[in-house]
Amino acid sequence: MSSPPPESFPAATPAPLPPSRRRIWIGRVLALLVVLALVGGAWYLIQRNNAPADPRGFGGATSTVGHAAARRMQLPINIDALGTVVPLTTITLRPQVGGVLTEVLYTEGQTVKKGQLLARIDPRPYEQALMQAQGTRVRDEAQLEAARVTLQRFRTLLQQDSIARQEVDTQAALVKQLEGTVTTDRAAEGVARLNLDYTRITAPVTGRIGLRTVDSGNIVAANATTGIATITQMNPIDVQFSMPQDRVPEVQAQLAQSAALPVKAMDRTRATVLDQGTFSTLDNVIDTTTGTVKAKARFANAGTTLFPNQFVNVQMTLRSIDAVVVPVTAVRTGPNGTFVYVINEDRTVSMRTVKRGDSTVEVVAILEGLQPGENVVTEGGDRIQDGARVVLQGDRPATGPRPGASGPRGARGPGGPGGERRRPPQ
Repeated sequence: MSSPPPESFPAATPAPLPPSRRRIWIGRVLALLVVLALVGGAWYLIQRNNAPADPRGFGGATSTVGHAAARRMQLPINIDALGTVVPLTTITLRPQVGGVLTEVLYTEGQTVKKGQLLARIDPRPYEQALMQAQGTRVRDEAQLEAARVTLQRFRTLLQQDSIARQEVDTQAALVKQLEGTVTTDRAAEGVARLNLDYTRITAPVTGRIGLRTVDSGNIVAANATTGIATITQMNPIDVQFSMPQDRVPEVQAQLAQSAALPVKAMDRTRATVLDQGTFSTLDNVIDTTTGTVKAKARFANAGTTLFPNQFVNVQMTLRSIDAVVVPVTAVRTGPNGTFVYVINEDRTVSMRTVKRGDSTVEVVAILEGLQPGENVVTEGGDRIQDGARVVLQGDRPATGPRPGASGPRGARGPGGPGGERRRPPQ
């Protein structure tokens, strides 16, 4: 017998080769270089921060700064706030009687006068009701007149003892009854006449009328919720705004002196004054959530520049003070308090501590530490220190001899204009 074939075995997979020493050393060297670079950068930054300040400015270069002179002026003390235009009167025209709207006599957006006819409701049903009330009144007045004549006759007969007193009293009661009926008839006639007047819808105030909500030909109901239009009084008009509660005593003190506080209404960018008015009144409570109190100012609004529900910037002037002022950007805050950089005549700066007062959007009052006429740094103050040398914006740069120049203009070195050219050796 033949022996069975030997079993076949799969080829063995070679084991992975270990990393070479060269790669290991290269990785270690790269890691060491990265660590050295980080340590060197940190050391450089520490030494740079600990280095003494250069009198010319940071980085050893003279800094160019903006400047302004301190000046004395009448500084207005203002209250700036965001306000909302509020009309004095807003009226919704609602018909007081029902019927067919036969005429609409106004144009949307039109300025209407008080008493102007705006719309008309079909008056015919109310004219008939008035005639009926008048007829009833005339009939009852005739009955009353007849009853009075009969009562007078009965009283004459009673004096002659020709009639019983009971009949006289009965007739007198009938006269009283008819008098009450006539009074009721007159009231009914007045109501009918009033309803007839209500068919003419007129403007109760002078103002601007809004968009029409009902067209002619529609049936309107008495005291409808929507109404047929809205009239808003535009002249004068109020602006409502909020002021801090700390300003309330100052405002009250000015009002006690009967001083009119001027108020300006400006647009969203505060670049255009829409109208000027006067302060009107304060609210009677302070809002505890915001610490403010509502106030109102009144404007003539002759040019109709203020529109109801418009957001405006409000600026109210409380008083004016005589003070030394500098731009707001000149005042800085440091560890020792508020200070400014004063520019000396030799174009070096000195840090000077000052005491600031009230301010506006552009300038701030300096109560102590600065005199009018002194120049202060307004721009670039973050690049300088006390004693640094600066260059002012607008100064002409210093000029010196250009490279290659050996004397006055026109005298140049060899090979230059105005100089002798050397001939090459032959």
